[in-house]
Formats: sequence, C-alpha cells, structure tokens
Amino acid sequence: MRRPTLLDLLFTMAAACATTPTVPAGADPAINAPFRDAALDVKVWTDRFEGESREVYRAREAIVAAIGLEPGMVVADVGTGTGLFVKYFSERVGPTGRVVAVDIAETFLALVRERAAAAGLTNVETRLGTTDSAQIPAGSVDVAFVCDTYHHFETPTTMLASLQSALRSGGRLIIVDYHRIPGKTSEFLMGHVRANRETVISEIEAAGFVRLQGPPAPFLDENYLVVFERP
Repeated sequence: MRRPTLLDLLFTMAAACATTPTVPAGADPAINAPFRDAALDVKVWTDRFEGESREVYRAREAIVAAIGLEPGMVVADVGTGTGLFVKYFSERVGPTGRVVAVDIAETFLALVRERAAAAGLTNVETRLGTTDSAQIPAGSVDVAFVCDTYHHFETPTTMLASLQSALRSGGRLIIVDYHRIPGKTSEFLMGHVRANRETVISEIEAAGFVRLQGPPAPFLDENYLVVFERP
C-alpha cells in the first residue's frame, strides 16, 4: 500500500477546510432590526419571550437559583428584553443591591420601568445600550447576565470588551444561549444562531475572560449555561 505523501496530506487538509463552514464573526445586523423599529409591539414580544414554549421562561426560577446572586450585588441583565428576569434578580440582590436592565430597544426599557414601578422594585434601573456596548460605567457590576442574547451580538469582540470593562475584578459573566447542534437543533435555530457552544466559549476566552466551573443545569436542553470570570 502506498504511503501518503506530503502532497496527499495537504490536499486532504485543504479539502477539509473547504467543507468546514466558516462561523461569521458577528451576527447579521438584520437579526436586531425588529428591536430598532420604533413601532415595536411590546405585546407580541412579551407573548414570545414569556410563554411556556420558551425554555428559559419555563426554567427562569431554576436559572436564577443556579447563578448564585447574593444580597448587595449589582447585576446587569444585558439584553433584558421584556425584563423576564428583572423581578427575580431584584428579589435576590435585595434593597442593598441593584439591577441594571440593558437593551437596545427603548420600548422594552419603558416596559421594564413600568413593571418595576408597579411591583415596587426600587433597586432597578435601565440603560439604553448599543449593538457594541452595554453603556455601563467601568467596574460597576458584579455579574453580567446575558440570556439568549449572545447570538445577537453583531460585534462580539467589542461587546465583550464593554462587558469586561463594566465588571469589577473577579466579577462573573454568565451566558445562557441556544445550542447549535446539527440534527438536534431546530432548523429555525440553526439559521438564527451564529455559533455553537464551543465557539462561544472560545470567543469569550479569547476576549480575556476565564471560564469557571459552572453550576449543573439539568433544567436546560435547548440552551446551555456557562460562567466566566473577569480576572
């Protein structure tokens, strides 16, 4: 049997590269177009984000319990949307803590403020972010929570730098996002989500975060939960 030559090996490697899909560097801006629309319909998105068909909605209390928030902490809910987690975070960090709800849609932030006022939550504030910055003061938060939002980052490197700046030394970045597994993940999510779990972890580590041993998350199937620390 003929031994493979260097030329054979190079050809094989080139063929493998040619058939391996390239992961886009960031999300297609079109993914965020609905949230830039001044006519954004809050009810439509509330029904979508806060319905039993959404896994993180069903698992919301388990997620909050797993991420280890403590009284007095400052937690940023980046990509808060309709504010699904805001009430739970507010209760966890208590009156000496603070919840910073961040979104690129002012309509969502208005809803968060309205709900917080109705519930008497005095430790909640909102910030209008951009697609490349959370617009949070440097070194001001203990935890940055990003749920089903990482795949919306158009410039992950820039946004991660923004979150790293916002976190205090030793602060945690918590990512909950959709799996992207061929043959298991739905066709819609395969087209909607840019990168798989391994790629997301690699990107965040490359940005200077250190991955921690995260809590077990048996309550998640469509999504995964990973935790990082700002050195």
